[in-house]
Amino acid sequence: MHAKSDSEVTSLDASSPPRSPRRPLYYVQSPSQHDVEKMSYASSPMNSPHHYHCSPIHHSRESSTTRFSASLKNPRNTTAWKKMHRELDEGDEDDGDDDDDDVGRNDSGNVVRFYVLCFLFSFIVLFTVFSLILWGASKPYQPKISMKSIIFESFNIQAGMDNSGVATDMMSLDSTVEIWFRNPATFFGVHVTSIPLQLYYYQLKLASGYMGKFYQSRKSERVIRVTVKGSQVPLYGALSTVNGGTQGVEVPMNLTFEVRSRAHVLGELVKPKFYRNIRCAITLQANRLGKPVSLLHSCVYE
Repeated sequence: MHAKSDSEVTSLDASSPPRSPRRPLYYVQSPSQHDVEKMSYASSPMNSPHHYHCSPIHHSRESSTTRFSASLKNPRNTTAWKKMHRELDEGDEDDGDDDDDDVGRNDSGNVVRFYVLCFLFSFIVLFTVFSLILWGASKPYQPKISMKSIIFESFNIQAGMDNSGVATDMMSLDSTVEIWFRNPATFFGVHVTSIPLQLYYYQLKLASGYMGKFYQSRKSERVIRVTVKGSQVPLYGALSTVNGGTQGVEVPMNLTFEVRSRAHVLGELVKPKFYRNIRCAITLQANRLGKPVSLLHSCVYE
C-alpha cells in the first residue's frame, strides 16, 4: 500500500459527507464488577479507505486472556478466590476457637487450684487458732493436789552388814502416804503419773514408793494411797543416837516427789501437761507408830 499524498486526502475529505470522529479500531474496556467484557469497534469499510480484517480466533484468544488477567486483578469476583478466602477464614476461626478453649481450660484450672490452696490455708489457720483456744482454755483447769497424811507403820534399826561386808547399822521402814487428787476440768480428763516418792534423812535416802498410773475423768476426785518403805538400809553412822532400841526416837525427814498430769483435749493434737513438785517436812516419832501424821500444813507445792 502506497502512502497517500496530501491532495488525495484533501479531496477525499471534501467529497465524503461529514461523519463522527474516527474511532480506534479496537477498544478494550477494563473488567466491571460482574463480568469482564472486551468491546471492539471498527470503522465501516464504506467510510474508510482502509479495510481492516479482524480475525475471530484472535478475538477469542484475546478475550480469554483478558478475562484471566481480570480475574487475577479482581479476585473478589471469582469463585476460586472466594473459596480460598472462605477456607482461610474458617481456618482462622477454628484456630481462634481452639485458642479460646485452651485459654478457658487454663483459666478454669488456675481458678480451681487457687480455691483449693485458699481452702487448705484457711483450714490450717482455723484449726491452729481453734487448737490454741482449746489449749489456752485448758490451762486454768490444772489438777488440784493435796497431801493428806502419812502413817509410819513400822520402824526398826539393827546391826548388820552392807553388800560389801562392812558392818553398820541397818534400818527398815514401812509407811503409807495418802494423797488427794481432783480434776476440776469440765471438758477433758487427765492421765496421771508420778516420779517415785522418796523419804530422806538429810542426804540419805531411807525409803521410796511408786504411785501407779491412773486416769481421772472430768470433775472428779480420788484419794491415792502409796506405800513408801525401805528395807535393810545401811546408815553408816547416821542415827547414832539410837541405843538399845527406837523408843522415844524422833527422826526428821523430807518427802519429795512430782505429779505429772496430761490431758487429751483434741485427741493427740492438743495435749496440755501439768507438773506439780511437792516437798513435805515430816518428823517420825517412834512412839506414834501406826497413827496418821497430818501433812496439810507441812508441804510446799511448786
